[in-house]
Amino acid sequence: MLPQLPSRLAFPTLTDREREILELLALGWEIKRIARRLVLAEKTVRNHITGLFRKLGVPDRNAAIVRARAAGIGAEQKAAEV
Repeated sequence: MLPQLPSRLAFPTLTDREREILELLALGWEIKRIARRLVLAEKTVRNHITGLFRKLGVPDRNAAIVRARAAGIGAEQKAAEV
């Protein structure tokens, strides 16, 4: 399970699943990989992504990633992968 504390504080309106998906998006994961990791259909992942875009008030994946990384989500884990 991914750490939830920073995203919980930064984005309190997101569900646990939306937070988890946002963290994986911030790591640069594609929908197919997220779906496999979370054992969900790709369509379900896309639906969660649409919901988190709406809650974050962002138009697309790139804007969501920028918001997540600005909140400290994904960037630290991404650096550890390199």
